[in-house]
Amino acid sequence: MKIETLKDVLHWTANLHRQLSRCLAQCEDRVVNERARSLLDFLEQHEDKLARVVSRFEKMADSRALNTWCYEYFDKNPESLERMCDTEYDGLDIQDVMARVLDQHHQVIELYRYLRAQSGAASAKELLQNLIALEEHEAMQMAQGSDRLGDI
Repeated sequence: MKIETLKDVLHWTANLHRQLSRCLAQCEDRVVNERARSLLDFLEQHEDKLARVVSRFEKMADSRALNTWCYEYFDKNPESLERMCDTEYDGLDIQDVMARVLDQHHQVIELYRYLRAQSGAASAKELLQNLIALEEHEAMQMAQGSDRLGDI
């Protein structure tokens, strides 16, 4: 997928969350540890919900913001496009699973921050700030949910 505009970035991000959700669901079927299975299920559902929310941003955001060009980031960082759930979660403990999922979210947040800093349009900056807040909030919720599962 060639990413040129913020609309493409949103589409890519929604796909990233969908693919991560599918990866977690597949791994959940192979995990024996009940706590790890519960965590994978929690994360899988969370990623699926996040994919739907990002897709709504893609449909409802200001068209001027969505049509903002941002291809230079991906020209300079092509590996960012290949990081979509490229690892298996089998055999990992709860902390390692969380670390890998949160790393994916932090990469998306850093992408949004970079794009916000490069953007001159107020509508694009506002959209990106809302996406940053969404990703940060969801990452925090996942970390807290993981902590609660770990306490059980």
